[in-house]
Amino acid sequence: MISYARQNPEERPEATAPPLDDHIVPAPRVSVQAFCETVETAAAAQSAGEDRRLGKTHLKIQMGGMAAAIEAYRTAPTPNVIVLETEGRNEILNGLDQLATVCDAGTRVVVIGRVNDVGLYRELVRRGVSDYMIAPVSPLDVVRSICGLFSAPEARAVGRIIAVVGAKGGVGSSTVAHNVAWAIARDLALDSVVADLDLAFGTAGLDYNQDPPQGIADAVFSPDRVDTAFIDRLLSKCTDHLSLLAAPATLERVYDFGADAFDSIFDTLRTTMPCIVLDVPHLWSGWSKRALVGADDILIVAAPDLANLRNAKNIFDLLKASRPNDRIPLYCLNQVGMPKRPEIKANEFAKAIESEPIASIPFDPQMFGAAANNGQMIAEISASHRATEIFLQIAQRLTGRGETKKPRGSFLSPLFDKLRAK
Repeated sequence: MISYARQNPEERPEATAPPLDDHIVPAPRVSVQAFCETVETAAAAQSAGEDRRLGKTHLKIQMGGMAAAIEAYRTAPTPNVIVLETEGRNEILNGLDQLATVCDAGTRVVVIGRVNDVGLYRELVRRGVSDYMIAPVSPLDVVRSICGLFSAPEARAVGRIIAVVGAKGGVGSSTVAHNVAWAIARDLALDSVVADLDLAFGTAGLDYNQDPPQGIADAVFSPDRVDTAFIDRLLSKCTDHLSLLAAPATLERVYDFGADAFDSIFDTLRTTMPCIVLDVPHLWSGWSKRALVGADDILIVAAPDLANLRNAKNIFDLLKASRPNDRIPLYCLNQVGMPKRPEIKANEFAKAIESEPIASIPFDPQMFGAAANNGQMIAEISASHRATEIFLQIAQRLTGRGETKKPRGSFLSPLFDKLRAK
């Protein structure tokens, strides 16, 4: 066991809904065994095992607490992490002393107890306990504790993944994803990468006016070569803060992938980029569902019609149920105000989905068409366009960042403004 403790039990906040800036780094492929004494703790551990951030871990839950753990490991090797629930100060310390005689070196131990005492906490640290949680615990407490064992304090800057998907084909989700990523990189000055996951028909290269010889296909077809240096060679630099992992957009190969085909790519991008925007194509497969469920934040793009409403609600409900410990998905309406087209109002969407859209992007075929044909973002063509402001607001909402600060002018600026007005 190791001597590493993360948090003083007297300083632990009570379990609440995850705040905007709560970013729990997913755990690696490790084995976890929990020995619980109460049904409530076992249920919390079971729910934690279904959380996306423990998706790679193998979690086994047993009843019996400390005594069952000691008996189990007399004849079996210990896993990477042991979670123990126990009651009383003496029971904890005596049990840990016995467990130490059968515990393999390097195993990390998390204790769940009911004694909130600094002296006990220090004694647990001395005995090599990795974390101590005060019962009752929530599923998010268990997730945070296990994931925290494998994320060093300096790893808090691990990249946040934002997935953008369309509720229906042709709703402009790629355009929204690319413009939002541009706003994140330019206006929020956050190093970002756009990963175009539509390998056959992706448009990120066209929208950013890039034609790189390599891209995401080289990584997904060579999983054994994926590392930081390899991904860096595949990235195409669009601006100082924005890079692109482009799709080949050719039909020379068939792009049938397993559910975990992109895992190594996403994991590597997390270690190098603060923000990763996934342009997820409108299809439903094992890997696309996994990419959405595994993202830190999700934006659904929908047009204001009935099919989009149905699909958006289905996607929203599934993701909300699959990610009970995460923030709910966000959605926006695009192509709003198309002439002669009957539309479903935003308040009807909000009533059906039980969540308000974060933005409504107006239909402007001339502006968006010019941007697409020129390989430019809306902000490059018209910084004052309404859509430019909307994309910035979406970027701020997805990243949790506040308003951008405008550069301060000189003390003569008001005088110059008056002269210009005259």
